Amino acid sequence: MPRTTGTTFTAQQLETRYRNSFGRAAGYLPKNRAALDAWLEDFSRGVHERRARNAIVRRRSVDDLARLIERDGIVRMYVSLMIDKANELHPDAKHRVNDIPDLLDHLDCIVTSTPEYHPQGDPDRNFFPLSSLFVYMMMTEPGYAVFRDQGFNRALLGILREWCAHLDSDDSQEVVNRTDGWLSPAAWDELGLDQFRIDPDDPHGGFPSYNAFFHRELKDDARPIDGDPNVVVSANDGRVVRIRRNIEHRDEQFWAKGQLYSLADMLDGSDLTDSFIGGDVFQSFLSGGDYHRWHAPVTGVVRSARVVEALMFTELEGVEEPNAGTQSQVYGASVNTRGLVFIEAPAPIGMVCVMPLGMTEISSVTLTARPGDQVTKGDQLGYFSYGGSSMCLLFQKGAIGEFLVPDNTTGDMEKGDPIKVNAGIARTTGRA
Repeated sequence: MPRTTGTTFTAQQLETRYRNSFGRAAGYLPKNRAALDAWLEDFSRGVHERRARNAIVRRRSVDDLARLIERDGIVRMYVSLMIDKANELHPDAKHRVNDIPDLLDHLDCIVTSTPEYHPQGDPDRNFFPLSSLFVYMMMTEPGYAVFRDQGFNRALLGILREWCAHLDSDDSQEVVNRTDGWLSPAAWDELGLDQFRIDPDDPHGGFPSYNAFFHRELKDDARPIDGDPNVVVSANDGRVVRIRRNIEHRDEQFWAKGQLYSLADMLDGSDLTDSFIGGDVFQSFLSGGDYHRWHAPVTGVVRSARVVEALMFTELEGVEEPNAGTQSQVYGASVNTRGLVFIEAPAPIGMVCVMPLGMTEISSVTLTARPGDQVTKGDQLGYFSYGGSSMCLLFQKGAIGEFLVPDNTTGDMEKGDPIKVNAGIARTTGRA
């Protein structure tokens, strides 16, 4: 029976915790935990072999994390304990992260890696190396603590940005190919690539980098816009996570069972917070194959647009819960890196907040809309670079008469109803 100090996991609870992790539910991590363990051991073996050849180059961002750990005794304690306790969860591994220097070497190797395409059913299918590296560490008491530490989080953000720069560069272009890569026949069918703008004459589809492929653009006719002025459309492709009405200004237990939304925390102290009291939240998540740009759900004027740099690799305790993945997304709406785009629409809709959430890996939220922009329903507002992602739409009290898609009451992210950008998700009261 795997154990951690302060928290005890049965084998079944450990399996449940992994099944409900965001990376697995979103399709980035292997469905089978045994495949994850095999990937971890293989990756660690490669790191150790590179170190034996003196072939690991220390990256600046990883060096920044090393200096933080060295000078901050509390962070150093948590990281050391996190590694030890994570290893107790899979004690039979021959190759793994053994200590802090070993963790730093693993991060150095990830910063210059590029996700390779593996077809569905392939046991080597694993698109999230950082989530894989951290998955057991995040299940431990010291892991919960250190991934919420602001200094550690800032250092980790630096690593993610350096990796994002690699994925933005032409060094990452090689995996976007038509033989066994992201443009291969298997990928074409799985990802529905016929819906996207891809150069048929270019061996890389016209994409200069992996990230350019990841936030690829749709063809003009791929997502028709619902033109009914009384209909609010989806800002993104994905699946419904949760719909909640009559939201409170502040819920002092937004992290607890039942997962309530807390406006004051979600909106980061915005002076518009009070205008959403008693309103509605519509949350969805984007899987790996989904379109990763997001669009205006209503017509109006952008009154404010900014990114809140916050947490990335933090999830809820309570691994025994079968809906831990869903609950972690609701929790993430209050604590994760997120965009806040406020659009003022004509009555009866009023103010709407579009809140893209960065979750795990890059957590890169790029806004293309600016304050003062006049946007029409369906106009692009921004996009995610490589990484996990979720989306919240917030509406004022009385704006929404009914939602046109059902709430997800299963507690399972993967079982929510599918939604498509520009398709109707709600109808207004129709009263100005």
